Amino acid sequence: MISAQDVTNRRVLRIAVPIVLSNATVPILGAVDTGVVGQMGLAAPIGAVGIGAVILASVYWIFGFLRMGTSGLVAQAHGAGDEAESGAILMRALMIGAAAGLLFILLQVPIATLAFRLAPASDEVEQLARAYLSLRIWGAPATIGLYAITGWLIALERTRGVLLLQLWMNGLNIGLDLWFVLGLGWGVEGVAIATLIAEWSGLMLGLWLCRPAFRNGRWRAWARIFDRLRLLRMLSVNTDIMIRSVVLQGSFTTFIFLGAGFGDVTLAANQVLLQFLEITAYALDGFAFAAEALVGQAVGARSRDAVRRSAWLTSLWGMGAAAVLALAFLVFGPLIIDTMARDSEVQAAARLYLPWIALGCLVSLAAYMFDGIFIGATATREMRNATLGSVAVYGIVIVLLVPQWENHGLWAALMVLNIMRGLTLWAYYPRLERRIALPA
Repeated sequence: MISAQDVTNRRVLRIAVPIVLSNATVPILGAVDTGVVGQMGLAAPIGAVGIGAVILASVYWIFGFLRMGTSGLVAQAHGAGDEAESGAILMRALMIGAAAGLLFILLQVPIATLAFRLAPASDEVEQLARAYLSLRIWGAPATIGLYAITGWLIALERTRGVLLLQLWMNGLNIGLDLWFVLGLGWGVEGVAIATLIAEWSGLMLGLWLCRPAFRNGRWRAWARIFDRLRLLRMLSVNTDIMIRSVVLQGSFTTFIFLGAGFGDVTLAANQVLLQFLEITAYALDGFAFAAEALVGQAVGARSRDAVRRSAWLTSLWGMGAAAVLALAFLVFGPLIIDTMARDSEVQAAARLYLPWIALGCLVSLAAYMFDGIFIGATATREMRNATLGSVAVYGIVIVLLVPQWENHGLWAALMVLNIMRGLTLWAYYPRLERRIALPA
């Protein structure tokens, strides 16, 4: 059980800091991928890795509900003292991940064909990106399965395990990147092979970290795993999150594709800057994930006061992190840009749009934190509706601003998207608290 008194700054940091550190390694990996191919001195390989990674992220994050849904449901089961159910939730999610990954492998050709019909990239970028995708797609079952594993670990506050998992995967990936690309000269294909190896090794380590979920034969408790009512609840939660994820990822994919229409230099510059945006998202998500675990456990324990205190404390820490990141990007951003890309045109373009990144740190905070709060409470219908409304506004802003402001208009639209997500979820929050029947 959890009460408001159990939610302390120390507990928030104990959950959040390992997540912040582990998440920080992910955009570092993206920066290394970009930086390694950037040493070739050409814009096309940078754009190819970027657009290839975005296509896969768009496909995989259709199933991003496995991390979010697993985290919220497991946290609530843990808060209610039902550990058997927390293990059954993980098994359901892993089976979904395996099936989805195999489906993506079978559909890799039509997926790539559709993606490149939508992406107006140059022939050179498309050819390199296709080679990248043909290798990376074989990691789909591992990548999707890791969403479920990560969600389970976060829900039970085992975030040091998440840190270990990310350090292993990303450390191995970076080492192989340097060897395959700079040492062996494999280029874009070397980046893809390095990631593929890291993904499968990460899945094996993740299963070992989740071994308590499989104790006492829980992994084969089929009557519980396939219980109709529990499956229907999981289906409802995950369907809402999937719709939200598809629409939101479609918005980010649209950003990449529209940016590609402004030429290879702008595409490459946006790809460099998106590494900054990922750093922001992953750093703030550390506190959002802490909200998932604490709010979810509080909902499971039926403690309204604990829900409120969890939301407030995690958001305060998120505010501090957002301010630090915004300042750091303004001060050190130009140096990082010059390190990641050697092409002078790409450097100049990335510097021009850098202020949007600093602004994004501040205006996106509410969206990130409310996402964590609503996931923990499994208030997924509200998340879905908030996202649909926000993306509609995003589309209107693109139509109004991009024809005149071009890439600046594109970045402005992205800022509006995150502002609207925060505002709409804030409006829904009182409804979330009213669902908690018993105040602490």
